[in-house]
Amino acid sequence: MERHEVANTVSGATVGGHVVQARDIGSVHFHDREPLPRPHQIRPPHGPFVNREPELAALTEALGRVGEGGLGVVVFTGLGGVGKTELIAKFTEDHREHFPGGDLYADLEAYRHQGGVDLPELLAGFLRALGTEPPAVEAERFTAFRTATAERRCLFFLDNVEHAAEVRALLPFSGLVVVASRRRLPALRTDGAEVRRLGPLSATAGAELVRGWVGSGRGTDGELAELVELCGGLPLALNAVGSQLLDRDSLPVGRVVAELHGREGGLAVLEDEENDLGATYDLVYERLSAQGRALYHLIGVHPGPFVSAELARAVGVERAERAIKELRGVHLLDEVVDDDDRENRFRAHDVVRLHAYGRTRELSDRGGLLAGVVAYYRGRASVADRAMARRRLRLQDRSGDDLPGFPSGTAALEWLYAERANFRAVVEEAAAQGWHGEVWRLCESLWLLYHGRKLYQDWIATHRLGIESAQWDNRPDAVVRMRNQLARAHHERKEYRLAAEQLALATEQVPLVTDRQVIGVLYETDGLLCLADGRPGDAVERFTLALAENRGDDHGEIVQSYNLAQALIADGRAEEALTVLTGATGRAVATGDDDMLMKLPLVRARAHRALGQLDLAVAHAEDCARQAERRSQYAKEAQAHTLLLALAEELDDEGLAEHSRERLRQLSA
Repeated sequence: MERHEVANTVSGATVGGHVVQARDIGSVHFHDREPLPRPHQIRPPHGPFVNREPELAALTEALGRVGEGGLGVVVFTGLGGVGKTELIAKFTEDHREHFPGGDLYADLEAYRHQGGVDLPELLAGFLRALGTEPPAVEAERFTAFRTATAERRCLFFLDNVEHAAEVRALLPFSGLVVVASRRRLPALRTDGAEVRRLGPLSATAGAELVRGWVGSGRGTDGELAELVELCGGLPLALNAVGSQLLDRDSLPVGRVVAELHGREGGLAVLEDEENDLGATYDLVYERLSAQGRALYHLIGVHPGPFVSAELARAVGVERAERAIKELRGVHLLDEVVDDDDRENRFRAHDVVRLHAYGRTRELSDRGGLLAGVVAYYRGRASVADRAMARRRLRLQDRSGDDLPGFPSGTAALEWLYAERANFRAVVEEAAAQGWHGEVWRLCESLWLLYHGRKLYQDWIATHRLGIESAQWDNRPDAVVRMRNQLARAHHERKEYRLAAEQLALATEQVPLVTDRQVIGVLYETDGLLCLADGRPGDAVERFTLALAENRGDDHGEIVQSYNLAQALIADGRAEEALTVLTGATGRAVATGDDDMLMKLPLVRARAHRALGQLDLAVAHAEDCARQAERRSQYAKEAQAHTLLLALAEELDDEGLAEHSRERLRQLSA
């Protein structure tokens, strides 16, 4: 059956009566508001910086508007590699103290699929970074974002924007928004934006940049001017060539210029642009070490945007950390800042990725390298899935035991979330390659990520591929699983007709399925649809059937008892619900099912409320809230405090009401 939130610590004790947590004795003092996080997601500048005074002045002018509590928007357009990111990194480093709310970064390319950007998911990342749990309803995230930025001065860097509408949808209430795009976006001027085109460096400025690395004693003015011209005046290319000059004191600038002059053609890496930097990057590539080239091949083959040392090791890159350091040294890789997950990730500029792709198209082992990437993600997703919920139903065999584990379920979830763009790209590439078994197995392991973080667009897109792959793989049980998981996404989005359609299609496979638990998941989802449709009696019937299909599986029986109890309460049978919950709680304690030990008290609280036993309802709701807070399960904690607020009003308990109101404010601030 499909499981809900993730947990990884032992539940606390249930106590009777009201609980007041006071900081001071003598006068009741509720929790102070916890300090809001101050994210720093914009990377530091790489080094010397030249010739961007007008652009920096435009940013400083916009900063003045922000200081008055307003909104400033500055847009920089230009060629890939012209230095837009470096400009914004430099400005951020020099003015970070003006943004007490923090600085946030989003690469829209990582959220772009089939031409559209998953704006609700991008906003969910911003909200979490700002200390706010994003609403489950996607449309509400836009309002929540404006609320969260109403009293905080933040800097937002939106990279790889393609359309003005993308920026408009992401504008905060106040702060500074800086946009980088290869496309001209004049329409944003109607929104008060300053739009500037960033051109290549002049020969003089480019030479100054190179001299900042290699010193004044190497290369004549003419040689440096030629080098700048051959690199198209683009800092990205100059960084790569200049870093190799810096690493080789004996390498004359004139020799590099001569080698570049001697190359004809090459890969045009900037589509629809005049600059052809293939020869420049060919030269950089050929001077890499063997492990550096192997990592570059991985960049060219990997369908997703991020690489890591762990991924590189898994696919056979020797001395992976040294290879990453080498490619960072020549500015082929940048570190990705992530405030939640602690694993170091690196991203190549898309100009570099395109060149790397060209270098790997003719590799004899390209298919094997790609298969290694897919196998790594399938295995690590399986390890993460087991770390989050070791008892849940799985159709696939255990895999990934040769890969590193996770210290907790929370750490596993954060890793999956940080890798979400890679996972979607890998699922799509595996489907394109016809590796059907990998596709549905990946989808099965990603259930807790998609359900827990409400990544609806990724959830729906990957599971459509998962259904098709399970059919090609001749696995009717996997077809049922994929369709059921897709139905749950539609159910949560209140797309009940679409959810019912998926259940009907899944039911066609039931005669071919021998695993009764797989059939039980269909009863479970159908029960949820019955509740949504206002038919609690039918929901009781469905959950009873689901419970019967899970007999003998402890966790399955506990989950279906949890669902059954909710349906019984909705059907006016709260006493029966308490009996069911007592049995489920005893089994959860006996089996150490911490996930359900967190959830069960909230349903018990609702049952006691329905019976008018308000003090008991408060005690159980507080138990759920405490456990959810310890586990960072903020959506579940918010549910508990919402119930506590209603109970406080019924009890006329202003102290309890204020405590829950304050915690709800913290969760939504």
